Amino acid sequence: MFASGSGPSVFGPVSGLLGVVLLAAGAGLLVVGLLGWRRRLPRNRFVGIRTPATLRSEAAFSAANRVAAPSVLAAGAVCAAGGALTLGTGGPALAVIVTITGTGVVGLLLTAGMLGHRVAATVPLPGPLPSGGCAGCTCNGGGCTTT
Repeated sequence: MFASGSGPSVFGPVSGLLGVVLLAAGAGLLVVGLLGWRRRLPRNRFVGIRTPATLRSEAAFSAANRVAAPSVLAAGAVCAAGGALTLGTGGPALAVIVTITGTGVVGLLLTAGMLGHRVAATVPLPGPLPSGGCAGCTCNGGGCTTT
């Protein structure tokens, strides 16, 4: 119906939107990875490795995100590269780029999460646990007295 290159392109807006989304996601992952690497990522509700083991303490969260940082940085780089390749691409090439990018990013982030969780599980709980159930007191059989 249209000669090659002489009609409206259905893939222009789609590839542009996918490219922008992937570039933004890549930038976000790069920021999170750098903050985790530098131990500047605070415990929060939204970003970082968030498992019960990592949320036990600041030390566990920091250690987990430091170990996961290389994988998160790699995921950010793959996502940004996929976003750049997606811009202006159409047809089957667009589907291949998005599929490979998505699979790579998900795999890298799952690896980061598993590594972070394993490291956080080895971090001891903060502070010593009280031996007799009393903290800051002396137990004498029937009750506690402060020391």
